Amino acid sequence: ILEAAAEMFRGQGYDVSMDAIAAAANVSKQTVYNQFGSKEDLFKAVIREGYVTRITEFAERMKEFQGSSADLIRDLVNTWWEQIGATKLAGITKLMMSEAGNFPDLANFYHDEVVVRGTGLFAAAIQRGVESGEFRPVSLDYTPRIACAPVIMLMLWRNSFDLCGPHQMDPKAFLDAHTDMLLHALAAEKPQA
Repeated sequence: ILEAAAEMFRGQGYDVSMDAIAAAANVSKQTVYNQFGSKEDLFKAVIREGYVTRITEFAERMKEFQGSSADLIRDLVNTWWEQIGATKLAGITKLMMSEAGNFPDLANFYHDEVVVRGTGLFAAAIQRGVESGEFRPVSLDYTPRIACAPVIMLMLWRNSFDLCGPHQMDPKAFLDAHTDMLLHALAAEKPQA
């Protein structure tokens, strides 16, 4: 049901009917309501299963990460892309950005569960680098948002312009260029001899 709901929300927006979601999942509408109670509860379950689970898993992985903070940032960007950006879940991000004004309660839920937690991963990785001396001190209010912005833009691009044909970007090349620029901007200045 969650997979069908994610696909329906992504393709048709939040206004998709519960009948359509049930049909896509090959279950009765009553089965959907029995499991989730309401369309809002179903949407929240899609967010929790699709995004929050992955964010939580990566947060746990960060605790054990042995490499440099630069390697951690690379891993975070690439893992986010592989597990969310390159999947159908990226369409939910586009939906939330376009429909936030129409569904403010859901937008606030998405913000708190996904945006705050996802940005928090970048903040933790950057803070780790600052504390080790690998990165220069930067604003932890804005730098993590700036670090996330190109990844989100790529997710939006893939779910808009790429659908129209010849505007496709190579995600790996884009993310490599973004990470290279980000890490150069974060790098601590080397003492002059």
